[in-house]
Amino acid sequence: MSAALPLPDVPETYLQLQPIRSRATEAILYSVVSLLLLAPLAFGAVEVWSTAILEIANAILISIWALRQVRTGTLILTGNAVFVPMSAFGTLVLLQIVSGISGYTHATSSAFMIYAAYACTCFLIAQTLTRTTHVQYIATLLTAFGTCLALFAVLQSLSSNGKIYWLRTPRFGGWIYGPYVNHNHYAGLMEMLAPIPLVFAFSKYAHGRKRWIAAAAAAFMGATIFLSGSRGGMAAYALQIALFFWFLFRERTRNGVALVLGAFLLVALVSVAWIGGNEVTERISTVASGNKQTEIGSDIRFSIDRDSLHMFAKHPVLGWGLGTFANVYPQFRSFYTNQLVNRAHNDYLELLTDTGILGFGIGMWFLVATLRPAIRKARSWSGDVNGAVALAALLGITGILVHSFVDFNLQIPANAMLFYVLCTIAAADTRFRNPRREHRRHSRVEVATDDSAVSL
Repeated sequence: MSAALPLPDVPETYLQLQPIRSRATEAILYSVVSLLLLAPLAFGAVEVWSTAILEIANAILISIWALRQVRTGTLILTGNAVFVPMSAFGTLVLLQIVSGISGYTHATSSAFMIYAAYACTCFLIAQTLTRTTHVQYIATLLTAFGTCLALFAVLQSLSSNGKIYWLRTPRFGGWIYGPYVNHNHYAGLMEMLAPIPLVFAFSKYAHGRKRWIAAAAAAFMGATIFLSGSRGGMAAYALQIALFFWFLFRERTRNGVALVLGAFLLVALVSVAWIGGNEVTERISTVASGNKQTEIGSDIRFSIDRDSLHMFAKHPVLGWGLGTFANVYPQFRSFYTNQLVNRAHNDYLELLTDTGILGFGIGMWFLVATLRPAIRKARSWSGDVNGAVALAALLGITGILVHSFVDFNLQIPANAMLFYVLCTIAAADTRFRNPRREHRRHSRVEVATDDSAVSL
């Protein structure tokens, strides 16, 4: 004869946290983060082999997550505001493939595969990023990665032999900076990474040495955006800093904030002036002409914009098919150049030509779903973990959205995947707590679940 021991009255919210603490869940989370770090190192994951690795790895991770749900007999899903517009966009691309609307079905199918990988990444982040300690570890990891990558980029530029990692020569040339063939894409990556230590340095969670280290890291990463020579990156980062200052000064000024702010600006200015201040000034002065030897000039960019609108006018509703710009554009090109034009150099126009007004509308829906909750949470950024996370994500998203008017960062898998992850985090419901409160809360959960598991 056996009898069950009386169970303590455990609130339902405590029991729901039990699967969150699983080591398997954390392993999936950190595997996803590892992909975010490895993708930029693989030349931005623009080559077939690196893109395939991202797709296969995401397929494996989503399968592991699903199998774990089946084995435990529970299905716990965390929703997110971006899931519905992302699903709608994926459905639109499938329609382009199945109906034969795409101007080049193979290109659209390939674009859909990498988009599906982004969706898997966002889904897994939403399911596994659940604890404040996760945020702390990942923020530290991304800051260290960004700082090391910025240092590598500077050293490579000072001793450049025209090769990435001093070993590989780009097939079609380019303006190398860091692991990227295109310096603008390096700047786009830093626009998303630099806000992480910047927000932390000015929040109440940074103290003493940690605050100074975070501020210095943010300043150095930001300085390399200018040193990379990316004019779009410079403009985007300047707007990011202006937006952050608005959030900063709408809060009451705390002791030490002005000092850290001064130190941040000082490190940034000294870094730029010491390493390449004259080159930055010369680069800004070439806005009208551009560097004819290494990149497309502003006059050609305007021509591409005009041609892209003509492309859109031919297929205005559903577009030519995701990923088909390079295949369709030659028949609309109105100028001669010996340079390769395989992108619109404007992510908004490329979205419009590839997916039409319907896809563009879904894209705007996605941004609204991302930005509205992020702005709401960011209002309390200085003293709330959720607000600080939302503000860091919001600044990174803003930088890319501004830069996308003159470039194609969202066509680079490494940058696009990080962008989608930031959007997912920005749109997530409030879930993080003060670290000390969370530690006490999880201690209560462990005791409660251990008691509830005992039976005779």
